Amino acid sequence: MTIELTGMEFHSFHGCLEAERTEGNTFMVDFLGKVAAKKAAKSDDLKDTADYSKIYEIVAAEMAEPSNLLENVAGRIVDAIDKAGLGFWFIQVRVSKKNPPVGGVCAWSRVTATSGEKSL
Repeated sequence: MTIELTGMEFHSFHGCLEAERTEGNTFMVDFLGKVAAKKAAKSDDLKDTADYSKIYEIVAAEMAEPSNLLENVAGRIVDAIDKAGLGFWFIQVRVSKKNPPVGGVCAWSRVTATSGEKSL
C-alpha cells in the first residue's frame, strides 16, 4: 500500500547563503512510502499501519535542523524515517525550496531522495 503526506510546509533556514541562514525561506516536503497494510485495510486499527503523525514529527524535526544543501535535508529525512521502524519497504522524500537564489525567476528548486526497493 502507498501512504503519502504532501504539501507539508515549513519556514526553515537551509541554504549556503547568509541570507538563507538568517531570514529563512518557505519549504515544502512531500513523502511517499510503501508499506504492507492489508491488515489495516481490514482491521481499521492504527496499530496495523504506519502512524502519519509520526512521519510528520520526523519531517518537522529534520526541517528544524539547518543544512547547506537540500540533498542533505532530504537524505536525513529518509534516513530518520527508515530508522524509525515504521515498516516502509520503500521511502521517497521530495524537499522543495520556494524562490531559490539562482539569479533569475525560479518558483521552486527540488531534491528527491529514496530508500528501499527500486531506489536510485
